[in-house]
Amino acid sequence: MDALKSIFSWLGKFLEKTRVVLLNVATAFILIVITVAIMGGIFSGDAEINKEGKVVFLDPAVVITDEEAFADSLFANADINQMTFRDFEDLVNELADDEEIAAIVIDFSSTGFAGVTTLLNVAELMEKLQASDIEMIAYSDYFDTSTYLLASYADEIWGHSSGSFGLRGPGGYRTYINELLTKNLKFTIHDFSEGTFKSAAENITRSSMSDFSRKQSEELLNPLWNAIKTLIAEQREISIEDVQDFADKRPTGFLGEATYISLNAAIDGNFIDGVKSYPEFREYMIEKFGLDEDSDRETYPNISYQEYMDTYEIEKDSADDKVAVVTVEGTITRGEIQPGVAGADGLARLLRSAHEDEDVKALVVRVNSGGGGVMASEIIRDEIQRAQSKGINVVVSMGDVAASGGVWISTPAEYIFAQPTTITGSIGVAIAVPTFENAMDELGINFDGVTTTKNSAWDLTQEMPTEIKAAIQDDTVKVYDRFVSLVAESRNESEEYIRSIAEGRVWIGTKALELNLIDEIGNFDDAVAKAAELAGLEEYEVDFFKETLDPEIQVLLELTESFDIKLIDQQTLNSFKSMTEILNEVLQVSKPTTLIACQTCEVALQ
Repeated sequence: MDALKSIFSWLGKFLEKTRVVLLNVATAFILIVITVAIMGGIFSGDAEINKEGKVVFLDPAVVITDEEAFADSLFANADINQMTFRDFEDLVNELADDEEIAAIVIDFSSTGFAGVTTLLNVAELMEKLQASDIEMIAYSDYFDTSTYLLASYADEIWGHSSGSFGLRGPGGYRTYINELLTKNLKFTIHDFSEGTFKSAAENITRSSMSDFSRKQSEELLNPLWNAIKTLIAEQREISIEDVQDFADKRPTGFLGEATYISLNAAIDGNFIDGVKSYPEFREYMIEKFGLDEDSDRETYPNISYQEYMDTYEIEKDSADDKVAVVTVEGTITRGEIQPGVAGADGLARLLRSAHEDEDVKALVVRVNSGGGGVMASEIIRDEIQRAQSKGINVVVSMGDVAASGGVWISTPAEYIFAQPTTITGSIGVAIAVPTFENAMDELGINFDGVTTTKNSAWDLTQEMPTEIKAAIQDDTVKVYDRFVSLVAESRNESEEYIRSIAEGRVWIGTKALELNLIDEIGNFDDAVAKAAELAGLEEYEVDFFKETLDPEIQVLLELTESFDIKLIDQQTLNSFKSMTEILNEVLQVSKPTTLIACQTCEVALQ
């Protein structure tokens, strides 16, 4: 016993010393970084950026979203850079009106998009650049569907001679693990979902896609792909059939390099103008724009888009009355707002801040979410409804996706906008509960004990009693009934009609307008203008209510970004994704949840 105490005593001291050492090292590191930053600022000063005659590199290595969200830790999502669409739009507007710059080189191979609608909105901005007198040249060593769509607006398109070119289009596969669970692990799956088309739980209740899910996926993906194909064909003056044929026969975009056959085919098909190595492209640009006399390297005059953004400042409207904007982006769940997560607790605070602001006369809720949990959706909806009860006019602007829980939270709105390619609907409920009684028998594990009520000791390791099955089914029906009722009241339609278009089915924006699920096809700016009109505002300030970081965390993030310090190698984290995907699916089934979420709405851009 004394020996054991000695061991634990030594271990405790060791851990304490280790903690102190690590804390001191971390503190010293932070102080060094801050000191270097301060000294650098003192001695370098703010050098004025000269943009005249320069070529601007527009190559954003960011995810373009409706609103920036922050990770809950410095060590999470370390390399996720974000740019709001409105900031990108401001950048493009400045470039389009700038007569001082020489040209723009675009490369969107490192850019991510919140969804297909965001991609198409960015394409509209490229059309605005195209309409200006500024020469636009696309050069990249990697072209996939989204990269190439945006490149197609350029006057010239050049690929790298050993780069990659491929068009794959939107869509993809989903992992179905029913056989793994039922045959190999001996689970029993109880499906209580409401809605014929509701497919959120299909991955554990089926071994393949249902005909209903396939039908609605085709009705979503085909219009999205047709929109992309049409734009590409128009820009490059080729036929839509040629775009389809190339994508079908040469889908090599998943290879990151050396797709020589596809590159040659892209040249022959007028998809690109040719290929150049980096030195060859540099020489080509020097011939066009001359040498940069101020550079210590042999190159053409150029600046990054980040440097260019430092040359202007967007004037913000200032007025006594405000139109508040709150963005719901990502999976709706309890907790705080994070990248890809619409944390209901954080959003409730933002909405409360908005409707408690006496200057706020109207509220625009920007929804870009495929839904999530019932409780989390109710929390958000309650605060939106509270705003309306105070006489604040509420307008919803649907982005890439506003389905299932995204529709649920939109029901208090007086007016709903969606874009032509917005994915919406999915009015239904998904819940599948696994039980492990057969797996326990197979492993020779038994359970026994004393209970005070018939079901007090039941859990997922045992067969599901009839009473619990009935209770879960009844509750699921009640959730579905409430969902239908909320939408019916919101849209001034009968519950019978809403049920006829519900069933968990998803619709594209233009069809949603026909079905009276939305009021008008329009973008975010249209929604803001409508909110101001409803509130009778002629002069107003648009105030974006969003989460802010603690000052000390903000300083650290800015410093790590400035010095390109990577706290965690994101590539290392990503390498585990494929290995953990199925494991995560298995782990999730042990936490059954009533979901108003849309799995079909997750459209992969490839």
